[in-house]
Amino acid sequence: MDKDYYNILGVAKTASADEIKKAYRKLAMKYHPDRNPDDKEAEEKFKAAAEAYEVLRDTEKRKIYDRFGVEGLRNSGYSGPGNFEDIFSSFGDIFGDLFGFSQGNRRHNQGPIQGNDLRYDLTISFMDAVLGVEKEIEITKRETCWTCEGSGIRPGHKNKVCSYCHGSGQVTRSQGFFSIRTPCPECQGQGEIITDPCNECHGSGLIAKKKKVSLKIPAGVDTGARMRLRGEGEGGRKGGANGDLYVIIHVEEHNFFQRDGDLIYCELPLSMTQASLGCSLEVPTISGKKTLKIPKGTQPGQTFRLHGEGVPSLRGHGKGDMVVEIKVVIPKKLSKRQEELLQEFADLESGEEEHHSEGFFKKLFSGNLGS
Repeated sequence: MDKDYYNILGVAKTASADEIKKAYRKLAMKYHPDRNPDDKEAEEKFKAAAEAYEVLRDTEKRKIYDRFGVEGLRNSGYSGPGNFEDIFSSFGDIFGDLFGFSQGNRRHNQGPIQGNDLRYDLTISFMDAVLGVEKEIEITKRETCWTCEGSGIRPGHKNKVCSYCHGSGQVTRSQGFFSIRTPCPECQGQGEIITDPCNECHGSGLIAKKKKVSLKIPAGVDTGARMRLRGEGEGGRKGGANGDLYVIIHVEEHNFFQRDGDLIYCELPLSMTQASLGCSLEVPTISGKKTLKIPKGTQPGQTFRLHGEGVPSLRGHGKGDMVVEIKVVIPKKLSKRQEELLQEFADLESGEEEHHSEGFFKKLFSGNLGS
């Protein structure tokens, strides 16, 4: 069953961003691991609250969740807030306010450090989104420095154990009735001091580089779609894995087609004579021109459906349809001959119109319009 994020935070589905943040702050204070050491139940509630907050505070994630639930979030690439370090890193403002430290770094980082995830916003045309396309993008990111293998230390040298925290990376202080562990201010939670930094990366373990990345965008994507490229994010340090690259799709509008899910809509202008007498026309579709038969007496606003001429399903279940709406165009200028012919047509139908009008008014005044 889907998790009820609103229920987890104890807020209504109409809750504002401030109400959601306030509710999360309350739960974070109550179930924070520093206040509940070795309490597995509190730990699970803490992580559940963080997951709910991460989704509901983000406008796009919240829209997807409200419409499609947790499964929709998974299909869009969301995999949860991660471990405690990820939670503290993501919500540093919350924990900075509550526990007096920023960035949320809590653990000793002597071990491997995974690279940060990156985001790239890509704008593509309407037709590229509908039909699919291959793109090559160029990103600038920090990659692992292979001179020092991401350690930040000059090859052949070693770090010095931090004398302030004695290598733990943390210091403990009392705040009220419980103790708080915070990153060591001397080594920033590393437990070590780099005395001989790498000449290439100057001790950071990372080097900024440009890289070209190929993308295969599937047919049927729409604005807000997210592609996850594993390992294409920021480089890891100290043997850690690379982060991921998330490409967010933005689709341009089309001057003829409009889209609603897997349906495509368009307006087809017809002259009075085409609508009245009927005709066959070639209509543009996403796959080329198709013949559409317009029957006699077609009315303005009438729609016709071309099956299978819509957007391909991302899940491979065929295509949607294309809906064509008729727009009858009334000429603003007529030649003398056209006016004569229209007048002749008006004279021919005047008797029939008079008969219909008499019948209408007769029903109106007799109160029988509904019969």
